[in-house]
Formats: sequence, C-alpha cells, structure tokens
Amino acid sequence: MSTRSRPLRLALACGLAAALAGGAYAVTRHEDQPAPPSASAPVPVMTAAAERGDVPVDLTGIGTVTPFNTVTIRSRVDGALQQVLFHEGQDIAKGAPIAVIDPRTYEAALEQVEARLQQDQAALANTQLIFQRDAKLGRDAFVSQQTVDNEHSAVAQLEAQIAQDRAAIETARTELSYTQITAPIDGRAGLRLVDEGNIVHAADPTGLVVLNQIHPIAVISTLPQSDVATIRAALAAGPVAARAVSREDGTMLDTGSVEIIDNEIDPKSGTLRVKSTFANREDRLWPGQFVDVRLRVATLTGVVTVPADAVQRGPDGPFVYTVGADGRVAATPVTPGQIAEGIAVIKAGIAEGQEVVVQGQYRLAPGVTVRGKAQGG
Repeated sequence: MSTRSRPLRLALACGLAAALAGGAYAVTRHEDQPAPPSASAPVPVMTAAAERGDVPVDLTGIGTVTPFNTVTIRSRVDGALQQVLFHEGQDIAKGAPIAVIDPRTYEAALEQVEARLQQDQAALANTQLIFQRDAKLGRDAFVSQQTVDNEHSAVAQLEAQIAQDRAAIETARTELSYTQITAPIDGRAGLRLVDEGNIVHAADPTGLVVLNQIHPIAVISTLPQSDVATIRAALAAGPVAARAVSREDGTMLDTGSVEIIDNEIDPKSGTLRVKSTFANREDRLWPGQFVDVRLRVATLTGVVTVPADAVQRGPDGPFVYTVGADGRVAATPVTPGQIAEGIAVIKAGIAEGQEVVVQGQYRLAPGVTVRGKAQGG
C-alpha cells in the first residue's frame, strides 16, 4: 500500500461515518415527530342535526328550605307539666292535644268567681224587691225620694258587679283552657324541650316543643338583580313554576310555584329573595337543606337548537363545525342564545337539519374530511 493512498482511504472512511450518523439523526427526528394525517383518511367525529323546537327559559338560584310555618309551643300559665301527649318527630294535626298543665288551681279559681256571681245575683234580686216596694210607697209619700234614689243606685251597682263577675268567669275559663295545650297548626314535632313533671312558666323562653309545617314547605332562593325585571314580567303574566333540584346529584326533588318576591333588593349582595312553595308529599325537602331552584319564566317557541358541546369559541367569536354533503367541515359563525341543560339555542348562522360536529373538534380544521357518527348511536 502506497503512502499516497492511505490518506485517501481515511478521508473516505470519515465521510461514510458522518453520512451514517446524519442518517441516524434524521431517522430519530422523524420517529419523534407525529406523522401528519393522511389527506385521504377521514377524521372520526360525533355529529348531531340541528333541531327546531320549544325551549324553556329558566332562572336558577341557590335556595334554603324553610318551614312554611314555625311555632314554638309554650305554656301560657304556670304549673306542673302533668302530661306530654306527643312523640318526638310526630306529625300533629291542628287542634290535637300536645300537653296538659295541672288544672286544679285554675278550676278552683273558676269556681270562686262563679260563686261570687251567684252571691251578687242574690243580692241584686233582694235589692230590686226593696226598690220596687219603696218606689210604690214613694208615690204615696210614705218613703222619701232620697231613699228611692239610693235604692235605684244600689240596683245599678249590683248589675255592674254581676257584669264584672261574668267577665271574671270568662277570664278564669280562658286561664283554665290554657292548661290543655293544643297544636295551633299542622306540623311535625321536633325534640321535646321539657319533660313531664317539670314546673313550667308562661315566661319560659324555650317552650315545650317546636312545630314545623312541612306540608307544604317553602324554599327561599336568591336571584341577581339583573333578573328582577324578568321574574316580575313572568309573575305578571301568570303563575311561575319552580323546581327544587338536589345540589349533590342534580335529581329533581319536587315541583311547585313562586309564592312571592321580596319587596327590595339586598344592597350588600345585589340579590333579590324569592319564596317558592312545594307540596313536599314525599318529604324530599327538609328544613335547612340547600337546593338549586329553577324558575321557569318563559318558553322560546320554534327555535333552532344544537347540543351545547357543538358551540366553539374562536378569535372571531362563537362558531360550529358544520358537515357538508361532501363530508368536509366548515367553521360556521353562529349567534348563540340561551345555553342550559346541554342545549344551545342558535339565533342565527345555521338552519334546521344541518349537521354539526359535537365531539372531536380538536382534530378539525376547515376543509378536513370527517367520518360522522350520530350522537347516541
């Protein structure tokens, strides 16, 4: 081997090594980058057709379930709690007995004023006889006029005393009736606050038990002040339906109607309080519970709707991917209206029956061919 050929072979070997290294680098970079999608392979997407129909308009607010009426049962007289006639958690009808206070003191007081009435009635009868006799004698001048006038005054005083006795009897009967405590409303009893045998007083702050009326029941919810005009217009048009929805899983708890809206907006929160009533026949609403309240204030008739997932946001505003007859998609600008419960109202941009992409938009661009599958299919 000549000395001149050795440097040539060395240069050729270095060049071949560099070429192999460059090829390996290119292969590595090619494998690291995702392959561009084939122009002939359609992109699988989920599609749906735009529909025309009636869409309800709801206002949603957070509400607190409250009893329709709440009454703390207290004794109106002092005495020993002789009997407790209810069970905790029991449904109590209006007028049903709840408790009995020892009535003996009040029975004696009633008998005392009744006896006083009989005494005054007897005195009145005697005084009237004397007055009638002396009035006849006075006409013949056998009795002075002063005596007749005095006896007439005594009769009037006794008549007034009898009227006072009758009023005292009514008062005593009322006091006696307070020893029989009855329910003033239909409601459910809470925990018993006083046990049988204790001395209770009319001034006791706690009472015997609390009754909550839960059939029907009320929910106090709030709406932002921007919705005040809408709810007022709906109430002016007729009854407004209300739905109580669980905040945990979105299940429907009960349906009712709006009872009243508050007469002022809370300046601290900028919200309006709304009271709705529910029959609550299944006891699915409980005092103190937090729920979502949906108020149906209007119904949009004959509007075009699409699934809410079809509406996308771009630099130029909302749009949807529509699928043409050739299977290619186009970004169609739309004017969306109400979007609620997975349905979007489209005011302008697409027509009824037009196919739109609901899922898979992240792989799309205008002009891309798609292979659509109907939503739910």
